[in-house]
Amino acid sequence: MASGTERERLRAAAGEGRVLNRCSQHKGSTMSTASLSVPTRLDPYADADGQFEVVNGVRVEKAMSVFEQTIATLLIGRLEPFCRENGLGRAFVETAFRIPGSGNDRKPDVAFLSFQRWPAARGTPRTNAWPIAPDLAVEVISPTDKWFDVYDKLREYFAGGVRQVWVIGSNLEQVTIFDSLTAVRILTRADELTGDPIIPGFRMAVTDLFPLPEPTP
Repeated sequence: MASGTERERLRAAAGEGRVLNRCSQHKGSTMSTASLSVPTRLDPYADADGQFEVVNGVRVEKAMSVFEQTIATLLIGRLEPFCRENGLGRAFVETAFRIPGSGNDRKPDVAFLSFQRWPAARGTPRTNAWPIAPDLAVEVISPTDKWFDVYDKLREYFAGGVRQVWVIGSNLEQVTIFDSLTAVRILTRADELTGDPIIPGFRMAVTDLFPLPEPTP
């Protein structure tokens, strides 16, 4: 038979066990409730305003200065009528494409989507982004753009099926042609920008891409 002191220790241990059991039950209930209240990801296109891309489900603002916008306008002004008149495909400015593999909605400053890749008879989708990568993506970069961000986008483009990327440096006044991440050509004002083989026959002097900048006061 247990002594008085032993009986006291047994009662104390039993009490601790009941307290621990109640705490465990309460903790389990709290975790279960928390698991049911995980917030859902908001629609990045809800109440959309302004220029942005959707990266990893999050809206990322895509700002361009007037100078970079003018470069894109000069290029699309030559590219769009050429593609339309020659039945090659569609040329776009600031249009979203859902890049295969990443699932990101990217907005090249200028893009070309061939009729071979998306036939004219297929029409235009009623979606926030074209569900395909363009043949050509053009990015107009400013001195404030970070090169590692540009390179990450290049990798994503080529992994998703983009055939060629033009990176136009507004400050350097040059065009870098990427046929892949390792096949690179640099064009200066003295050179001619050609669309071959992506846009056969397209020609434009590089100097025509760059507007005359406003003089610095």
